[in-house]
Amino acid sequence: MDNQKIAIIGLGRIGSAFLRNMLGRRERGVELVAVAESGDTPGRQLALDAGLTVTSLDQIVALGAGVDILFDLTGIPAVRREIREKLMAQGNHHTVIASETIARLIWAMTSDDDLPVIAGRSTGY
Repeated sequence: MDNQKIAIIGLGRIGSAFLRNMLGRRERGVELVAVAESGDTPGRQLALDAGLTVTSLDQIVALGAGVDILFDLTGIPAVRREIREKLMAQGNHHTVIASETIARLIWAMTSDDDLPVIAGRSTGY
């Protein structure tokens, strides 16, 4: 089975918890190819401690088909639009954008813990 190459944008509370879960799935077909976080968050430090390079959205988009699933865990609608626009401008029809809703589903299937909830966040596209 091929690894699923994933990237995570946003390593706040939800992104950090999701990253921790995905790091535990590395031997089960999950390959973390990139993460992006502009703030000084515990998730950013977790990524660095795990040997991941923290990069920018533009650098992740530049990976093209090297990213199978891009998890947008920022909760910011403008970032969601920017991701879609940049992938379209690049002609990337390979990378799937997954929102917090999909992350929550994956979390429910892979963890006994509750994913942190942040009230008032829009999770859909």
